[in-house]
Amino acid sequence: MKGKRFLIITGLSGSGKTAASRFLEDLGYYCVDNLPAKLIPSFVDLWRRKEVEIGRVALIVDIREAGFATEFPRVLSGIREKVSSRLIFLDASNETLIKRFSESRRPHPLTEKKSILENVILERKRLEGIKTLADEIIDTTALNITEFKKILTQRFQEGRAVRLRIVVVSFGYKYGIPLDSDLVLDTRFLPNPYYVDELREKTGLDGDVQKFICSSDDTRKFLKEMFRFIDYLIPRFTDEGKSYLTISIGCTGGKHRSVMVAEKLEAHLTTKKYITRIYHRDMYK
Repeated sequence: MKGKRFLIITGLSGSGKTAASRFLEDLGYYCVDNLPAKLIPSFVDLWRRKEVEIGRVALIVDIREAGFATEFPRVLSGIREKVSSRLIFLDASNETLIKRFSESRRPHPLTEKKSILENVILERKRLEGIKTLADEIIDTTALNITEFKKILTQRFQEGRAVRLRIVVVSFGYKYGIPLDSDLVLDTRFLPNPYYVDELREKTGLDGDVQKFICSSDDTRKFLKEMFRFIDYLIPRFTDEGKSYLTISIGCTGGKHRSVMVAEKLEAHLTTKKYITRIYHRDMYK
């Protein structure tokens, strides 16, 4: 497919341009949102001369810019003379667009003096000419987020597939749950080395601490069920389009049990060939 290194995404408001931008960033594109049409030629020149270190570009442009409908076709003609580009037009039915605006409670960018339906019809009419210039039209009416990402991935993925990156974080509940957690597992029911004098000042990285915690049947059963649970979830997170997953594991102080369990989970994920990173947030507090 020609022009895969320089994409221009446009279309009706509410058709999925913001979602497309996020997905394309995951695929390695440098995304620029709402760049004025008159500035695009200058950006193209910089990119052609490699004065910006950007391999693949996706510009998101739309009706938010005053005069876009009349200015952009002329600019697009000049772009196509300079670089191999691809114009993607996102569309959706009027009913779907109205539903999306109603659910998000966002105002339509054209005007607040008309109904959503009137604005959608007006925008569709203004963009008719640009739609005819598109190299590809994607109708998002019947697409959910996962299906939409799969379409973009199939068309614009370069090289190997984007792999899920997993961060395993140990923490102490007394210091608060990590804000970026996707999954939170509580280990406070496991044997607590804090109450063993010779283990209190050690951490979950210490072999004696790990041996103490793992001596319990509850610990062994928990680890087995946790591995099975995580193994079940990860492929489904991948199918939903997640690129990053943060699994937070907590105990009271974040020094012993959560650290040990996080280490066991990270080792398990490594054997499954996942890209992982581990971080013990509260171990030395």
